[in-house]
Amino acid sequence: MTEIELKLQVPGTALAAVEQAVAAPGAARTRLQAIYFDTPDHRLAAAGVALRLRKEGRRWVQTLKAGPAHGMARGEHNVPLVVASGLQPVADPTRHAGTPPHEALIAALAAREGEPPPELVAQYRTDIRRCHRPLRSRRGTVELALDRGEITARGPDGAERRWPVCELEVELLCGSPQAVIDVARRFAARHGLWLDTRTKAERGDRLARGLAPGEAVPAVKAAPLRLSEDASAAEAWAGVLRSVLAQALPNWSEVAGGSAAPEPLHQLRVALRRLRSAQRFFEGWPGVPLPAWSDAAAALFRELGRTRDLDVLRGGLQREVDAALAAIGEPALSLPAAADASRWTDADRSRRGAVFLDVLAELTALADGQVAGAAVALPSLAAQRLQAWHDQVLHDAGRFDRLSDEARHRLRKRLKRLRYAVEFSAGLFARRKVERYLADLREAQERLGEFNDVCTALATYRPLAAQEPRAWFAVGWLVARRAAALSACSTELKRLRKARPFWAV
Repeated sequence: MTEIELKLQVPGTALAAVEQAVAAPGAARTRLQAIYFDTPDHRLAAAGVALRLRKEGRRWVQTLKAGPAHGMARGEHNVPLVVASGLQPVADPTRHAGTPPHEALIAALAAREGEPPPELVAQYRTDIRRCHRPLRSRRGTVELALDRGEITARGPDGAERRWPVCELEVELLCGSPQAVIDVARRFAARHGLWLDTRTKAERGDRLARGLAPGEAVPAVKAAPLRLSEDASAAEAWAGVLRSVLAQALPNWSEVAGGSAAPEPLHQLRVALRRLRSAQRFFEGWPGVPLPAWSDAAAALFRELGRTRDLDVLRGGLQREVDAALAAIGEPALSLPAAADASRWTDADRSRRGAVFLDVLAELTALADGQVAGAAVALPSLAAQRLQAWHDQVLHDAGRFDRLSDEARHRLRKRLKRLRYAVEFSAGLFARRKVERYLADLREAQERLGEFNDVCTALATYRPLAAQEPRAWFAVGWLVARRAAALSACSTELKRLRKARPFWAV
């Protein structure tokens, strides 16, 4: 079977109201005590597979899940177990033989050359008190499940770590997956809840690796996308949305969860830029709807921008400016504080995360066939738009030295948009030609990015000069760096103008 659900984090301030909403007539309360298994080197977690034994009240169930946790759907197979009172069953993966999740598990457990087959050991546990009941909505019936408890694991250092759990799961029982989104939207807006795609298994695995809740983990980057030229425009659009969500949702969960690491925020902004670029690329194509999330995605992108700019500045140019000041015997300069996402209110998280529920709703509507998929020549549509955007870029590149800084920044954004469009449509054209074109685009984008970083730094340091004379030194140093960056841009853009398009209009 396929599990279709969304998880919403429940802040302490909203707990009483959410519990009252869930604990209506017909609600049940169940204690869920689970043990999760993995290899000592965490192969199942790396493959997106979770194997658990769970005591649900008095009965035991073995569950195997597989598939991406960043969306709504995962493969799931449950096996009820008959166990004598007071005994604990043994995990046996063969109970799931013949199911898609079992195939994923077998692939993850495949013996590596020169190594014996890996063993499965208990890695972490969960102890959850669940209040749950069915809820009918216009598009189907869902189960509301308010989970409170904790995840515990003993890390490699022998220390026991705990991760508190207080979340609302909305799982489809019957009907359209849109029912899950509708209910999740309503609860999120009413109670200030926020979308979090990190499963209990993912959180438990982090504890077992020795990480504390909130400790930085690697950000999720965009995976390659290969569209089929036989696909309809609507099918291609759905493929792009899935690709964007696969990058956006894990990074959103880290940022909204309070991670102070700069890379998840950066990758979240990249995902949002890809989303907005895709919207422009597919705009007007047959079967592609007008998105309801456009303004919200743009607003979130802008809100994250200031924090990202300061993170980049602190990670690079500020250090160089401070080193130059130190060389003349002057102390470092302090910069304004970034808008720390960890200080968002619960209402902030709920409002900002709503855009991803809207994107999921559009993707679900496409999957449900609510949007007609007309037959189109996908490579031809892509080529026409790529040509138009390529011409725009070359026009500005040819007069780059005469452009204002604002126009140069616009060119940089157009380069990024063109690059993402090329990556979206790469599967429709000859691979080597696409890669050569992309290499030229990336180099030009890199140089323009460096120029933009210098301009951003100047905009940050100049206001400080009114109160701090040392800031004038920084401004002068950056003006010299700006001239060098501008020259590098001109050189790379001249090379870009010779780039050969890989498409034919």
